[in-house]
Amino acid sequence: MKEHNKPMYTDLKLPLTSQEETPPSRKSLFCVPGASSYGSLWRLVHWGPLTALFIIFYICIMGVYVNLQWWPISSIYGALHQTLYFYWLFLILYNIIAASVIGPGFVPRNWRPLRPEDEQFLQYCKFCEGFKAPRSHHCRQCNRCVMKMDHHCPWINTCCGHYNHAKFVYFLFFAPIGCVHSLIILICACYRALHAPYYMHYGKGEEPIVILGVYSFIASMFAIGLALGVVVSVGCLCIIQMKSIVKNETGIENWINDKAYYRDRDGDGDGDGDGDGDGDGDGDETEEFIYPYHIGRWRNLFQVFTWSGLPKSNGIIWDVRSDCHQYTLTIEQIKQKQDKRDRSVEVLIAMSYRGSIFPISFGFKVCCCPPCSDESRIKLNQGDRVVVTRWKKHWLYGDKVLNEEELIKTKRIRGWFPRKSATELYYNGRPQCPTNHSEAKKSN
Repeated sequence: MKEHNKPMYTDLKLPLTSQEETPPSRKSLFCVPGASSYGSLWRLVHWGPLTALFIIFYICIMGVYVNLQWWPISSIYGALHQTLYFYWLFLILYNIIAASVIGPGFVPRNWRPLRPEDEQFLQYCKFCEGFKAPRSHHCRQCNRCVMKMDHHCPWINTCCGHYNHAKFVYFLFFAPIGCVHSLIILICACYRALHAPYYMHYGKGEEPIVILGVYSFIASMFAIGLALGVVVSVGCLCIIQMKSIVKNETGIENWINDKAYYRDRDGDGDGDGDGDGDGDGDGDETEEFIYPYHIGRWRNLFQVFTWSGLPKSNGIIWDVRSDCHQYTLTIEQIKQKQDKRDRSVEVLIAMSYRGSIFPISFGFKVCCCPPCSDESRIKLNQGDRVVVTRWKKHWLYGDKVLNEEELIKTKRIRGWFPRKSATELYYNGRPQCPTNHSEAKKSN
């Protein structure tokens, strides 16, 4: 990045409009006023946490049921073994509940930096009516700007972000360990149950006998399947999260970095950044994006995992590389947003769409090729206009141009809708490729 565009904010104070607060303590986790994302246990009353808790307790109960036959607690080793088994359960439950109840930390509503001149480096959130702090993103499900947002996790019914990241990763770490322990117990117990007649007739009489009926055997096999699924899926997610922490990079920031690498910085279309269009990179433009939060693997780890259990940052100010500043990433985001707006195409809706997931009236291919995204569909009426920023072969994504009546009810409506519902596309006032599927395929 050019030097005159890279102010070195090494003396940047806590950018709040109110007085500065003391560093976080155990009594006050959220040191930024209005940043608390604490929820009650009612946050667990949702299909995601309830499903996760059901799987945890089901595997645990079946493990205890067969373990009491295979290794009774009447012996000291059996008691220690059962204690270890319940210890895994405690760690799993504590961390998943803590990750859900503590929450990720929210940027205070109406937040703005202490110095007005810094507002040019930040994005404005229409929903929270304030500026997005560095590394924060607005979550549609939480309806708040989330500090260091990684993703919205349905299993904890909130986002994985700054304040609950460590608890979430601990849960991802201990859940596979506990399930591996359960797998060993269940598989060995089922084996002994299948060969119980052999041990009864030919055994030495010292072998533990496990008796399982038809239903209990089926239930045990189902528990084995669930435990195996948890080990594979949650274990892989734990590896992904650890890689992100080592790089001090969230999933969203990884996407921003990828776009920064391929972004056309000079507008000539070759992507080399020199502005001459020949692709050799020998021009005068030397701007290069440097990810500011990768400060070394060990330091990255201790940004999340600390002895106090509290993350190092307050969610507003972050440790950055010496050759970067607090707004290095946000400036790149603003440029990417501007490129996105420059590529946008305005769509005129010719056929109404009611927001159905399977709009059979638009054809079988539209139903069979939905966008692979959890983003919503939007209802559109004939004559509506939508500013399209993403497109697939059969679907378009964009922001609806709101009229005055709609602006009173909401600030933004965006989502997916069938390409066939749009017959005219406008770019800079000129019609562009009306629902041309072949050209859309080339653009993707």
